[in-house]
Amino acid sequence: MSGGGLFQSRAWFELLREHGFTSPPEVLQCPWPGNGVLPLMRAPGGRGLLSLANYYSGLYGPLPAESGASDSRPVPPTVGQALRGLRPGGLLRLQPLDADAPWLAALERELRQGAWLTSRFFAFGNWYQPVPAGGFDAYWAARPSPLRHSVERGQRRLQRAGAWRIDIHTAPGPALGEAARAYAEVYAQSWKQAESPAGFVPALIQRAAELGWLRLGLLWLDGRPLAAQLWLVQGGSACIFKLAYVEGMQKLSPGSVLTAALMRHAMDVDRVQEVDYLSGDDAYKADWMARRRERVGLLAFDQRHPMGWALAARHGLGRLLARWRPAR
Repeated sequence: MSGGGLFQSRAWFELLREHGFTSPPEVLQCPWPGNGVLPLMRAPGGRGLLSLANYYSGLYGPLPAESGASDSRPVPPTVGQALRGLRPGGLLRLQPLDADAPWLAALERELRQGAWLTSRFFAFGNWYQPVPAGGFDAYWAARPSPLRHSVERGQRRLQRAGAWRIDIHTAPGPALGEAARAYAEVYAQSWKQAESPAGFVPALIQRAAELGWLRLGLLWLDGRPLAAQLWLVQGGSACIFKLAYVEGMQKLSPGSVLTAALMRHAMDVDRVQEVDYLSGDDAYKADWMARRRERVGLLAFDQRHPMGWALAARHGLGRLLARWRPAR
């Protein structure tokens, strides 16, 4: 179980194509089993083919043509030739990938048989939490006591500070417009850098609401939004997509209080099977999540293309130098 279904959906790839890049990429499609496709884009300057993905992509994989089609069916023996037909310039780079996905192993085998050199690399750590049989209460009882006490103290301090509440928005409508503006207000007052491209998250909020994916949580104190989180729920998985709180309000723990509320909603209302923190090995994630896995990337160099040989040699030399570089 993972957020792969969401990130391998037609709606997601359409959002990326329309709003995910400052300059619209050249989008290409490589044939895939069951009349599916592997969505790709040409690298800047035409130097290779890349997965149709950006900073916001929690996972990447093929797009099945029909609903419910499996991505574990064998890769057809024409993928290598199909990729060459897209003029990859000798290089294919895909990320982030599930290292254990059957489609990835099948793709690697087929590429090697078609005279491509392949190499995996580490993309990022991914913390996640399978939902226990007892739902949120069982999950919360297993959390470290410092985390539970921090949330409880934050709730008491918020109570003393004024009138506070938590709203969770899930559907389109006038209230969602206000919630989206409050999210932007919190984000602008947080420690985080401005979103880029600026239009992607607003477009995602609207589209996710239309599709039923949206869980936009806001914590308010005396009419002012202090914390905001964007979660996406689809296919039995809740993805913690974006989170922020107003800088200087750490003593009230608004972010932790809101995370706990959304966690309860995802586990007990949405009844998801897994909560996924997506990318990054931030230390705090180990308090909220019980398990970690790694996302990888795949490089493939076309041995029938001169640039493929040159890039493969440079990649191999870089790995050799990194192996022999003395530890500091």
